[in-house]
Amino acid sequence: MANLNKVMVIGNLTRDPEIKYTPKGSAIADIALAINRNYTTDQGEKREETTYVDVVLYGRLAEIAGEYLKKGRPVYIEGRLKLDTWDDKQTGQKRSKMRVVGESLQLLGGRESGGGGGGYNGGGDHEEADRPMRRPPQRTEASRPPSTKPPVDPDLDVEHDDIPF
Repeated sequence: MANLNKVMVIGNLTRDPEIKYTPKGSAIADIALAINRNYTTDQGEKREETTYVDVVLYGRLAEIAGEYLKKGRPVYIEGRLKLDTWDDKQTGQKRSKMRVVGESLQLLGGRESGGGGGGYNGGGDHEEADRPMRRPPQRTEASRPPSTKPPVDPDLDVEHDDIPF
């Protein structure tokens, strides 16, 4: 049987990223997202519920989060679910927490909030990537290919946009 562990979330940071470094120098960032859901009850009452999700980022993704993300910023994260378990030092009980391990992120929002839609794919588990986050070069009018209209079908006398299917 096939297995799938894929998460895609968009939310706002509830706090500034917490950046830590391993003894070998790899960055680890802990962030938390607030994800809102608006809905209407059967009685017509509008409601909003908020789900809080903890996310961990590694390597270059963690560094990007530390540099560009701040409390309140919207962000899109793709990753996978991971269950962390540990023994509580005070009570000795087993504890667990479900988190998202971020494998790629995309900054959302306008430039005034420091974003602009830049994205980065982390490239894997705890993998240190050396690729900087870049935007594709903007095309100028001179570099755009000339627009050519597709050939018209003489047997069809209606535009493609007018076909209802």
